[in-house]
Amino acid sequence: MLRFKRYLGSLSLLMLINSFAFDAESKDKIEEPIILETINVIGDPENLRDMPASAQYIDTEQIRGQSYSDINRILRRAPGVNIREEDGFGLFPNISFRGVDTTRSAKITVMEDGVLVAPAPYSAPAAYYNPAGGRMSGVEVLKGSSQIKYGPHITGGVLNYLSTPIPATGKAYLKSIYGSYGEFRAHGFVGDTVDTAHGRFGYLVEGFYRGSDGFKKIDETADFKNGDQTGFQQVEPMVRLSWEPETEMYQKLEVKYGYSSMDADETYLGLSEEDFRKDPFRRYSSSRFDNIDSDRNGGFARYFVSPTDNLDIVTTAYYSEFDRNWIKLNDIRGGATGNMSLSSALAGAKNGLGLACLKGDIACNLSVRDNNRSYYLGGLESVANYRFDLGDTHHELSGGFRYHQDEEARFQHDTLYKQAAGGTIVGSVVGAPGSEDNRTGLTRAYAFFLKDRIEFGNLGFTPGFRYEHLNQVFTNNLDPRTNGNSSLDLYAGGASIDYKFNDELMVFAGAHRGFSPPSPQNAVVDKLGEETSNAYELGGRYKHGAFSAELTGFYTQFKNLLVVNNIGGAGTGKSENFGEVDSRGVEMALNFDVGDAFGWGFRNPYFLSFTYTDTEQLNDATSTDAESIFSFGKKGNRVPYIPEFVLSFGTGVHFDRWGVEIVGNYVDETFTCANNTGDQLNGLNQPDSRCGKTDDYAIADISGYYKVAKGVKILAGVQNLSDEKYLVSRQPHGPRPGMPIFAYGGFELDFDM
Repeated sequence: MLRFKRYLGSLSLLMLINSFAFDAESKDKIEEPIILETINVIGDPENLRDMPASAQYIDTEQIRGQSYSDINRILRRAPGVNIREEDGFGLFPNISFRGVDTTRSAKITVMEDGVLVAPAPYSAPAAYYNPAGGRMSGVEVLKGSSQIKYGPHITGGVLNYLSTPIPATGKAYLKSIYGSYGEFRAHGFVGDTVDTAHGRFGYLVEGFYRGSDGFKKIDETADFKNGDQTGFQQVEPMVRLSWEPETEMYQKLEVKYGYSSMDADETYLGLSEEDFRKDPFRRYSSSRFDNIDSDRNGGFARYFVSPTDNLDIVTTAYYSEFDRNWIKLNDIRGGATGNMSLSSALAGAKNGLGLACLKGDIACNLSVRDNNRSYYLGGLESVANYRFDLGDTHHELSGGFRYHQDEEARFQHDTLYKQAAGGTIVGSVVGAPGSEDNRTGLTRAYAFFLKDRIEFGNLGFTPGFRYEHLNQVFTNNLDPRTNGNSSLDLYAGGASIDYKFNDELMVFAGAHRGFSPPSPQNAVVDKLGEETSNAYELGGRYKHGAFSAELTGFYTQFKNLLVVNNIGGAGTGKSENFGEVDSRGVEMALNFDVGDAFGWGFRNPYFLSFTYTDTEQLNDATSTDAESIFSFGKKGNRVPYIPEFVLSFGTGVHFDRWGVEIVGNYVDETFTCANNTGDQLNGLNQPDSRCGKTDDYAIADISGYYKVAKGVKILAGVQNLSDEKYLVSRQPHGPRPGMPIFAYGGFELDFDM
């Protein structure tokens, strides 16, 4: 409640907003009322043809077709997206656009329905919360100069989840599947929009559940027999309400509230290289304590008004709270091994004593940390869009303001478990609450943007500008000497130009300066400024009948690239200025429905998504903290976890009553440390399991359905069809696998009421 009061106190100072443009035609309330859909980055998918930047829209059918809930798999259709998997289920995605750091998706702007969704996008953008992809109606990806409207992280791009909208007519939906590893998933909603004497009322009530027993197994000991408990449960209910009053001037009010809860027996600890190659789904007994429990609740109230045919104004107030506690093995303390990090132990440091400790073979001490953190965010944003003609030019001018406030609070302690030979726990000492970390980081941000879409015949020109002012406060209750505040002014701007040869072919080019702000600790203690980038792209888009294509070349110059020093390691926990990095590449997306094009009487769609990315460090890394995977990088080396080649391909056949789809994905190997070594050695030539390479891999997913009756489908599918075993990450500590073969079956009910 204190957090909420502090937020309201600041909120009352201003009524500002961000950058959500509502792309709509002129409105006539009496003849044709406009149903305001979710505020989208792209808007109507047909708008893709006119976007003067690289953009992709993944729709409901594409998400449901393979019964995906893992956002990593959903995003395979979008070129220019780099993903570092972590847990195999997509619970903790690490997403990068065009070469930015993948860690916890902290370097892209992540939204749901146009509202910032990271727990604290300014103060702590690491996305320990991620919406369930399986409950979404769509996903939008935007890169290039068009992201000027959004913030705060606009050096890479924007990811916008689209939740289920309120239906215009009555609809009931239920999907349920049961699969390997005891996975059960259910997604359902009911909603309608009705006309009354007081206007149009809409409602949606939705529920989503996903649970699994997990595909890994923990080594059991004499006092631990629950080795199969490596799964999770995820619950996400949501309610939406809307009202369009019967007034001369078009208006609409929409309110959304959602709750999310997750309990996962997930660990930071991987395996040794040798053990991974023998059984990648093994977990050592020392990880038995690891579990993350999180809860999030929040929502928004959005008011849309169109005072004239040429003017739209959208105002959104939003608020959310997120609490999580990831109890996890942190390091090894004392005893025969001495103090040792988990990554060095997995790589065989001290003649393998650390690894023997993790396996439970010798007596040692295990330090387990309660990573207890709480977050909140809130803000008020408003944007106006005005359409007018000036001589021979048509303008769509949009401008907006936003006041935003968020905070992260850490209150953490360690528990030291005494392990006997054989892996049994014979004693423990619980540390004082808050003894390992007791700090807060607070950010108040004021943002403004202005953007003008100018059209002169077939030529389009879109300049834009963004300014943000940040006030940040850092408080460390364990070391008050580091307390302080910081003020930062951020500027971004750019322009794009496009030309439409006809309704089918368009070319575009853009340039923009982006930024990504530091956290309060980075700004106050580490004295770091913002990360900046100069980005350029040149592309074209073509659509004719059942065929569409987009080809884009990009070049981004990162300056002051801010990277996380370590994830779960024993280092400083700070970020560092990695220096300058160049990222260049090519993105291609092709779609073609052969059946539709040649009138075969059934659909036979194909898609191809290809990304080539070349990242290059332009300077030697300044960090000498061996706990950072970015330390000791050399000029000319590649950025960790950015593959050179990524390719996705899919096809299917769809008849009136049944259909089958198959999707393949190839990801090139990557270096996992900036020193670009193939060995498990950090820059000091010390054993470190986080360094080395990931595997290159190719996997295929297949799905099918049969329509039993109108609105009733039977579903089945297999993911990772060949049961490929592959190393996807060495973060947080040591080699980690992708999901093994996963088979499922279920049903889908979709009825109009």
